[in-house]
Amino acid sequence: MRGSSGRPPAGHSTTPEAAVPSAGEEGTAPPRAQLSSAAEERRRARRSRRYRLDVKWSPYAFVMPFFVFFMAFGLFPLLYTGWASLHRVELTAPTDMEWVGLRNFSRLLKDEFFWNALKNTVTIGLISTVPQLLMALGIAHLLNYRLRGSMFFRVAALTPYATSVAAATLVFVLLFGRDYGMINWALGLVGFDNIDWQNGEWTSQLAVSTIVIWRWTGYNALIYLAAMQAIPKDLYESAALDGASRRQQFIHVTIPSLRPTILFTCVVSTIGATQLFGEPLLFNGGAGATGGADHQFQTLGLYLYEQGWVNLHLGRASAIAWAMFLILLVIGAVNWLLARRLSKSA
Repeated sequence: MRGSSGRPPAGHSTTPEAAVPSAGEEGTAPPRAQLSSAAEERRRARRSRRYRLDVKWSPYAFVMPFFVFFMAFGLFPLLYTGWASLHRVELTAPTDMEWVGLRNFSRLLKDEFFWNALKNTVTIGLISTVPQLLMALGIAHLLNYRLRGSMFFRVAALTPYATSVAAATLVFVLLFGRDYGMINWALGLVGFDNIDWQNGEWTSQLAVSTIVIWRWTGYNALIYLAAMQAIPKDLYESAALDGASRRQQFIHVTIPSLRPTILFTCVVSTIGATQLFGEPLLFNGGAGATGGADHQFQTLGLYLYEQGWVNLHLGRASAIAWAMFLILLVIGAVNWLLARRLSKSA
């Protein structure tokens, strides 16, 4: 019963009780477990997407620095040199270019100094490459046996390669000195007169080739040694069972197995001989890039330097650079043909 005031009793509410929604009814919030599961699925999807992108694009990101540097310091100079070779341009005004077409190349065909430099490059290359590779093959054959202190000899063989070109050349200039050189002193002991190594044609080329041989023989020897150690031992055991001596094993087992490596070293040495620059420049002393008083040991690299940085003719120097590049392309094509024939014969 209501009181006299007409108000409901204390503690009694006139409004209906709020209905508490049960789990699963439409429009209700999902449980916490379902929220965490959905968030985990989204995280997994993002990780999977990042993983796919990483697998797809990471290799390109890793090799991109090489291509950036190659384009900046390799491809662009090559293309710009080719463009400059078609113009008359001087070092004093490198932006003032006058179109001349192939005139710089046609001048090379009539330039006796270019043909002299090419002849000297071929001669020095032959004198230095053939003995160098033969000596490297013999040294590698000796180091392939189990010797005491073999690691010391391997490091010693690589030491000339790590020596500075300037330091090595200056030492050889003293050795080949006309009046006080040790080589002329040794030749005098057996009755020879002093030889003017620097001013003679063949003597100067032989002296420059000696520097190249000294610097690169050990490097090629280690390349041959690595290739020799990859030859299966079964071949040597079979040859020994057939009665082959060590000399016969070297000729009939080692040399045929090293044919691809020998071809590789021949090509690399030929490319290095084509680009020969530091040794003849420093061997000439303070005479500059002339390669001797009569240009008797001026290489293509020296002739390029003389035209571009002494005579200031950048257009002609660029034409010489592209001529050297074409020569190297021919060498590469010959290497490809020989390698293809060797692979077919194998």
